[in-house]
Amino acid sequence: MRINRNMLLKLAKDTVERAVNSDHSILAIYLQGSLLSEDPLIGNTADIDLFYIHNDEVSLDREIVKVSDEVHLDIAHHSHRVYRQPRELRVHPWLGPAVYGCKIMYDPQHFVDFTQASVRGQFNNPDNVLARTGRQAQHAREMWSSFNEQPHQPEPKDAYLYLRALEHAGNAIAGLSGIHLTERRFLATLSQQAEALHKSGLFVDFMGLLGAPVVDANRMRAWIPEWRKAYSSLAEDQAPAQLHPHRLLYYERAIQAMLEGPNPHHALWPLWHTWTRLMCVLEADAVPQAAWQEAGTTLGLLGEPFMEKIDAFDAYLDLIEETLEKWAVDNGG
Repeated sequence: MRINRNMLLKLAKDTVERAVNSDHSILAIYLQGSLLSEDPLIGNTADIDLFYIHNDEVSLDREIVKVSDEVHLDIAHHSHRVYRQPRELRVHPWLGPAVYGCKIMYDPQHFVDFTQASVRGQFNNPDNVLARTGRQAQHAREMWSSFNEQPHQPEPKDAYLYLRALEHAGNAIAGLSGIHLTERRFLATLSQQAEALHKSGLFVDFMGLLGAPVVDANRMRAWIPEWRKAYSSLAEDQAPAQLHPHRLLYYERAIQAMLEGPNPHHALWPLWHTWTRLMCVLEADAVPQAAWQEAGTTLGLLGEPFMEKIDAFDAYLDLIEETLEKWAVDNGG
């Protein structure tokens, strides 16, 4: 099926109309994510990120709804209480950028309209920018510290915690531009944001912390069958929304497209991030871990080299903190 942005926008509009006609608890709906860009597709796949704001409390935080093999809806459900304090939203590391840049799809009471205007009013105030990015850097530092409290050979949960720390570090950089990094475009956007800050070395060093210099497209391509086997082993009732079965092709085709593109290393984040998360969720005997362990050892993200990465990450966090401090001086924060 050939997909384009106009088709996806119409699908989003139709979804919103059906939702508000069937669920009268919905106060407002807004659109976020790649569909706000001119090129939302990677590997001819896309998701539609919709946020439903309800008048009452919600029992379901997030749901994945299949539209076709190439497209799915990613719907977040929030209580209106989440949006009642615009001052707090301005400094929220990911919800603030989401509200700031969202497209309002349904808002008869102007709830999101008012909230968005309040958030936008002082969103780029240096103090608010530093509050958002500082929280990201602090989370990364706290996670780094946990590895030094009781050093041990990393298990899947340790490998995933390291990736979460890297994710916060990357978002501390991107957050200076008011951007929150998304999973499939994580490395591509991080590269752009580091260049915008005239700090391309931050991206180069990040790739080193991820193990990218030791692998090429062919090596990553060879990991895909085992990655897919692990993903296919995850039952729907066992899967977190991030790894819902309907998202398999969403990741796989994007990874393959990036591996065939001019920057194949950009595929490493979605590939290794989802694979490691799978190893944390799957039962130990559900799928062999040997292929994942071999890949992680190659990257230096498992086994003996892991603590070397932790030491290097310490120095990287120092660089981020110095970057934030310099940005504050340059921008009057």
